[in-house]
Amino acid sequence: MTRFAALTLSVLMAACVASFAKDNPERTQVGREIHVGTTETAGELTCFACSIYVRGRVNGDATTFGGRIVVEEGGSISGDATSFGGDLRVQAGASVLGDATSFGGHVVRDQQGTVGGDVASFGGVGGLLLVVVIPLLFLAGIVALIVWLLRRNRPANAPVYSGVASTRL
Repeated sequence: MTRFAALTLSVLMAACVASFAKDNPERTQVGREIHVGTTETAGELTCFACSIYVRGRVNGDATTFGGRIVVEEGGSISGDATSFGGDLRVQAGASVLGDATSFGGHVVRDQQGTVGGDVASFGGVGGLLLVVVIPLLFLAGIVALIVWLLRRNRPANAPVYSGVASTRL
């Protein structure tokens, strides 16, 4: 392929991606709430230490870490809605077409609210232990095993580096 053809193909692909992104912009926030208004359409939503409020349409997943997801009347999420350390609420006239999952919180669905996939709630401290603490303990065990193996295989008379340079005469 010639350079001109490769450059033309790259420009066309970038234009297609940019036009799609304008129609469904992804949003990621840290510490600031995400609001999708009634006339808005958004792509994937990710929120760290904040909450997501949907009145419009989300084409993709909505995920919070340390926050809640509220799908208000008229709002819809075409993918999954997942909340780590917060509640997930689907109000009357709202819909989540994928799964609705909450770890360390609760899934609250109004009778007129719809969820197309599975609903799973690992509420309270037990859910957070399951998702956060147990994997951290597993990683700590691996680190402890590595340290033990390194110390066990070190010769008894090997010098221990203390970080202080010494000079010998």
